[in-house]
Amino acid sequence: LAGTVPEEPRCTVERADASLTYSLFLQRFAFSRPVILGGVTDNSAFRALCTREKLLAAFGPFPVRLSTANTYSYRKVDVPFQEYVEHLLKPQDPARLGSDTLYFFGDNNFTEWGPLFQHYVPPPFRIPGTSPAYSFGIAGSGSGVPFHWHGPGFSEVIFGRKRWFLYPPDKTPHFHPNETTLAWLQHTYPTLPPAQRPLECTLRPGEVSPGAAGDPRLPSQSHGTPHWCLLQVLYFPDRWWHATLNLDTSVFISTFLG
Repeated sequence: LAGTVPEEPRCTVERADASLTYSLFLQRFAFSRPVILGGVTDNSAFRALCTREKLLAAFGPFPVRLSTANTYSYRKVDVPFQEYVEHLLKPQDPARLGSDTLYFFGDNNFTEWGPLFQHYVPPPFRIPGTSPAYSFGIAGSGSGVPFHWHGPGFSEVIFGRKRWFLYPPDKTPHFHPNETTLAWLQHTYPTLPPAQRPLECTLRPGEVSPGAAGDPRLPSQSHGTPHWCLLQVLYFPDRWWHATLNLDTSVFISTFLG
């Protein structure tokens, strides 16, 4: 399946660039609708540390906690990071249930992973009365988290591409909580009338290394590192339903505002 999961025909999430001021962010987006912010962070240093070789060298023997990719109940499994990358990081099986699909996202040990996160430049905007918490993940093509909601946050892709589907709080999507996002896209999405389809868009890094586009593997150091990496950052407001789908093997990070 690597490289065969499609992007959306047209991005329907509003975009803004680095000229967006904090006051306009609060006024137009923070409490009302999602937005994709372009060029607001430069994470070159962080991206250079997230290649396959660098991550395995730094964190290979340390355990990571995997979660099942379903909506309401989560099983946790601890495995060494190297075992996850070499044996479990693979394309999603469309027939596999969410409760049987393990996903590396969040639950990171900040004692061990903290030095990596120190190089991450978070988005510049905050919601008054909240504080940020990072959630880092790596997952294979076709994987993702089905529809759920929580507090507001930002998400960006360091390597790969991630497709997002979003509904406002008052418009509960039709989905089975134990169905993967890939299965929902294949079976439910085509039946939705245009008026019932979600807002959607695909996030990607601002610059992709030469030769890396479409590579189904965790990106390798041999692909080179760009001199800069102006990322696209998705902001989603409080209680908005959202589901994600990794179109390639992806490295990504979210900043949850709680």
